[in-house]
Amino acid sequence: MELSDRQIERYARHIVLPEIGEEGQEKLLESKVLVVGAGGLGSPLLLYLAAAGVGTLGVIDDDVVDFSNLQRQVVHDTSKVGVDKVESAQARIAEINPDVQVVAIRERLVRDRALDLISAHHVVADGSDNFATRYLVNDACYFAKRPLVSAAIMRFDGQITTFKAHERGSEDATAHPCQRCVFPTQPEDPKQGCADMGVMGALAGTLGAMQASEVIKELLGIGESLSGRLLLYDSLASVFREVKVQADPACPLCGPEASLNALGDVDYGEDARICAA
Repeated sequence: MELSDRQIERYARHIVLPEIGEEGQEKLLESKVLVVGAGGLGSPLLLYLAAAGVGTLGVIDDDVVDFSNLQRQVVHDTSKVGVDKVESAQARIAEINPDVQVVAIRERLVRDRALDLISAHHVVADGSDNFATRYLVNDACYFAKRPLVSAAIMRFDGQITTFKAHERGSEDATAHPCQRCVFPTQPEDPKQGCADMGVMGALAGTLGAMQASEVIKELLGIGESLSGRLLLYDSLASVFREVKVQADPACPLCGPEASLNALGDVDYGEDARICAA
């Protein structure tokens, strides 16, 4: 594709970056990203990806906007209380950038649909807050060979990493872990979530914006990927800490003797639900 004069003006601050340029911007406009959850993390993520000109944004969420969401879920506003989150996000993004097509998926993410949905996109970003969804997204991304940018927040703390175990080569058996390498056993969902423990609204903005940066890097193949690095953020201390993580040779998903060959082989507990932070 060739950028129009109006697009050159809109994306001028990208185009002057040698790492992006016109070619990179054209690639962004041709890219497809699936965002899991239109909540605290998904909101700033969607806003920045739309502003950046990522051409197609799939957003999956089965919830409606609640008044208590507005403290952190900045893609929604007061007039959208009671409206489907995907519909609210779609309307907001249309105002930000008409170049962007939003595919609003108003449903739960279940194993029967996960692989097809994820395969239709180039990169996936997960903003859900329950382990069943996180493991389902991780596994589907591995089988579909799609990078996964995953973030989580609670109270004043956040974390972010990228999973792309499908890119690991035989020359480096410890590179590119998947989520099961880092968290081998799916823990029970915590008894208390954001509604009980709380979360600082601005923290969602910090981690969601970081997700957008990592997604853009993966789409364009620039910079250093967060794959193999778990970045932890303590907002009260204003401190980032990086933890190196490696692939697990015994991982049942991506290890050399993997036992999980399809999503149907996995017990995710209850069907995954998208409860965005």
